[in-house]
Amino acid sequence: SCWVQYGNTVVMANVTMATKPREDADFFPLSVDYEEKLYAAGKIPGSYVKREGKPSNYAILVSRCIDRAIRPFFPKSMRNDVCVVATVLATDFDNSPEVCAMLATSVALYISDIPWNGPIVSLNVGLIDKNIILNPTKIEREKSTLNLTVAANSEKIAMIEAGASEIDENLMLEAIKQAHEEIKQLIDFIEINLKSCQKPKYIYQEEVLPEEVFSEIELKHHDEIKNAMLNKNKIERDKNLNLIISNLQEEFSDISEKQPSLINKCVEKIEKEILRNLIMDENIRIDGRNLNEIRPIRCEVAVLPQVHGSAIFSRGLTQTMSVVTLGGPLEEQKFDGLDDKTSKRYIHHYNFPSYSVGETRTNRGPGRREIGHGALAERALEAVIPSKEQFPYTIRVVSETLTSNGSTSQSSICSSTLALMDAGVPIKNPVAGISCGLVTRNNQFKTFIDIQGVEDFYGDMDFKVAGTKTGITAIQVDVKIDGLSLEIVEEVFEKTRKARIKIIDEIFGLVQKQPNKTVKTWAPKVLRIKIPNDKIKNVIGPYGKTIQKIVSEFCVKIDIQEDGLTYIVGTDMKKVAEAKKFIETIIAPPKIGSIYCGRVVKIMDFGAFVEISPGKEGLLHISKISMKKIKSVSEVLKVGDEVMVKIMEIDSNGKISLSRKDAVLNLD
Repeated sequence: SCWVQYGNTVVMANVTMATKPREDADFFPLSVDYEEKLYAAGKIPGSYVKREGKPSNYAILVSRCIDRAIRPFFPKSMRNDVCVVATVLATDFDNSPEVCAMLATSVALYISDIPWNGPIVSLNVGLIDKNIILNPTKIEREKSTLNLTVAANSEKIAMIEAGASEIDENLMLEAIKQAHEEIKQLIDFIEINLKSCQKPKYIYQEEVLPEEVFSEIELKHHDEIKNAMLNKNKIERDKNLNLIISNLQEEFSDISEKQPSLINKCVEKIEKEILRNLIMDENIRIDGRNLNEIRPIRCEVAVLPQVHGSAIFSRGLTQTMSVVTLGGPLEEQKFDGLDDKTSKRYIHHYNFPSYSVGETRTNRGPGRREIGHGALAERALEAVIPSKEQFPYTIRVVSETLTSNGSTSQSSICSSTLALMDAGVPIKNPVAGISCGLVTRNNQFKTFIDIQGVEDFYGDMDFKVAGTKTGITAIQVDVKIDGLSLEIVEEVFEKTRKARIKIIDEIFGLVQKQPNKTVKTWAPKVLRIKIPNDKIKNVIGPYGKTIQKIVSEFCVKIDIQEDGLTYIVGTDMKKVAEAKKFIETIIAPPKIGSIYCGRVVKIMDFGAFVEISPGKEGLLHISKISMKKIKSVSEVLKVGDEVMVKIMEIDSNGKISLSRKDAVLNLD
């Protein structure tokens, strides 16, 4: 266990390990939970039960960051469950609890008896006016054009997560370098001060394949497996490999009955060696591509009727469809978390149904992976979303994975860019996403662009980079080895830069060059108006009657904010404009010569009082009602009648004199 205090932010991490390995597990079972306790920020949960419920999306994203940073440093052959729980106990908003959680986790694992090759340290990096800031404060984060998290040990980079406003590769690399230099000092601090606290590491039961079984399968069936893998058609490749496994299970039936997954593991080990050797020795991949070749790309916009924007993007057998929905400001997402951010207007959701990989799993709602990929796409596109002043809409994008063979998150970024442009969202620049893989051997390495599923599974890295032609907007790195050198990071940046520019030029340039000039016919229309603070009550009216009348009569929604900025939302632009004009008559000061369509509210012997706008009345004298002389007001007007009137005079006390005769003459 470890507590870390940074300023007045306090995070506690506890790590535990099962004493026995999980039976028949084919992976290392690590779970990480980052817990946000609202008492840490002096808040009471807003739910009915007044207790923290399931983790927020932000908590899940932090959990994933910690997981990706620490996982490569556990023994790959260990099958004991390890559980990490990082709990935020207090936060001062300036000092990041995410950074504290990573440090606390690292120290707890370092001093524990759990086999782990740490320590590592994480830092947050900001950028203000091209000045790199390590662990920025709250005010600095608000001004920053970069939100970068770097985790590393003394020698290599273990994890990168970033959202950025089109930062060029050289500046991003410099930010990573500066973070790493600071991390080295913190690693030294941990090793100097805490080495004496370390417990002897637990000797775990290592999972090892029986050498005699593996050697026999490799000797007899290596070429058969290689030929099956070299089939460029993934569906046929998988079918042939499954047939080989089925035949081997019959051939080694005695072993298969005792250890059902053993044959699969042996074949997977052979597949891994074949794939990696092809890349390292021959610079080719199992689908025949060279290391810098992108799979064939196809895309189409406006694929769905009625929705506000849609597009499909395919890269090889990976295909995603993104759908855009526009709403008014009232539809912003609200949430209750540790920081003071309470809403957001750009929302991105990513779905990965089982049918996309040919499986029959029941849909139980979005998992951590789906939440993480949605957040990555959101960060990638957030940098180009227009401001609320430019485009006063709430924007929701949903990316549906239709088929998957690697890099679906990056495909969703491409399809979402096209869908936003189809919806008429004036994005600053198109964004493309691409992933880069890695294979290492001794001190050598090879990187390759646009990885497919099998390359992700058997490779050493999935380095995702999204951005525009100008610069990077998002990064997410999954590493399976003990970190990346800066040389690898620099090479990845250059390869992904060229790849995304190629996609933007060759694909977006042909299919959808610019965002549509207007939103779709069935999308909501939004107009803005600024209401002076002293006039807001007039627009709302007594008991809300005036605003309710506007909403009902013009079929609109109205959102009046504290500063008086008001959004009028409706599907019919004509009615939205009429509602705006009606509000303008309410807030505009009366002027001599202006004509209004008023409503008679009171009849007197000497005339009628006419309401020209909510809260504003004037006297229509009997002599000004008609061109003809009338004996009484009631023979011409009654309460509730609508009449056209013109302001003739406003005295020093603000009393208004009206004329119906002059209004008619003026209209004629």
